[in-house]
Amino acid sequence: MLLGCIGDDFTGSSDLGLTLAKEGMRTAQYCGVPSEDADAEIDAGIVALKSRTCPKDQAIEDSLAALNWLREQGCRQYLFKYCSTFDSTPDGNIGPVLEALMKALDVDHAIVCPAFPATGRTLYQGHLFVNDRLLSESGMQHHPLTPMTDSDIRRWLSLQTESEVGHIAHGSVAVGADTILFAMEQEIGNCRPILVIDAVSETDLRQIGEACRNTVLVSGGSGIGLGLPANFGFEPKSAQSGTGWKGKSGGGAVLAGSCSTATREQILRYSENHPAHMIDVADVMEAKLSADELVAWIMENIEKEPILYSSADPNVVTAAQERYGREPVAAAIEGLFSSVAQRICDAGVQRLVVAGGETSGAVAEGLGLRVLNIGPEIAPGVPALDVAERNLAIALKSGNFGDSHFFEKAMAVLGDRHV
Repeated sequence: MLLGCIGDDFTGSSDLGLTLAKEGMRTAQYCGVPSEDADAEIDAGIVALKSRTCPKDQAIEDSLAALNWLREQGCRQYLFKYCSTFDSTPDGNIGPVLEALMKALDVDHAIVCPAFPATGRTLYQGHLFVNDRLLSESGMQHHPLTPMTDSDIRRWLSLQTESEVGHIAHGSVAVGADTILFAMEQEIGNCRPILVIDAVSETDLRQIGEACRNTVLVSGGSGIGLGLPANFGFEPKSAQSGTGWKGKSGGGAVLAGSCSTATREQILRYSENHPAHMIDVADVMEAKLSADELVAWIMENIEKEPILYSSADPNVVTAAQERYGREPVAAAIEGLFSSVAQRICDAGVQRLVVAGGETSGAVAEGLGLRVLNIGPEIAPGVPALDVAERNLAIALKSGNFGDSHFFEKAMAVLGDRHV
């Protein structure tokens, strides 16, 4: 294994896996820290964790365990993957994990670049944009777990770290890799070891990747993975057609826990042609709704590829959190989705689409997933995944990814049919 990656959630890890696979690396995603060595043919391994919103100390412990396993696989470079909207709180977990990885690897600097232009995430003058909006005005300021109220990644990261935060402006990035490297060396010399780097295009990301050829620790969104495989001699595939992908013919269902604007629009569109059932948080918290009822409803409608969702307007989510507590609500909803996923897959469902990072992590853990093989692209940042140990094709979607017809497309790709 050449490139060792640590993902702070499951959707982002599959997103990165798609990027690396398209750039020519044989890539595998592991759900949690494996207990056995990786297949010798794997070029890039991604250990997917649920460390984005867990307690900070737990995030550090889990990330270091993942790092230790990747080091045992002989990796030459490491990538800490987080969301392209830098999902975190002022206390962490991105900064604390990054500093812990730097210390463990004994390195004098690390790269920070969440930009992912293919999905509208760009970084300019240290500020993160979602399409033409600052991050803090994009809807992410209302995220129920990690409200992003400041688009200045330098300032946000400074709240999370003890180290000084430096910046490589786009003026240097646009010139090329050598200029980027020179700017990096200047910032390191000025005792600013955590380097936020601007990027507004895929060309920028490839130049940054070339400049990082000798950088041991890189961090960012999946976009930062574009330029790293070339440093190991890999070339992009001419087409990402999902070679060998056959899909599954069994029943399919959608489970959506994300409250993002994009996911709520996708639910609306999908519900026009498929059975839909909304989970009321109050019913869950007051034990008025059981997994038995939801499983029965899904299986009754399985031929029509139903959708079960808890996604709601941010104001509704906030009200529920204030009434029952943020952590209890999150635990209850995730536990419910996990239980439902286990039972419908045991009942024969072979195609499963899951929306939301936390929801995806809960479902993956509930299903006991271990190794996911990267299949064809459904949408930028979202691949189809083949589950090695189950007769299951699955898609794990970050809340903001995909167009309004994403769920329809995902069901088609998982079934290897045209939409």
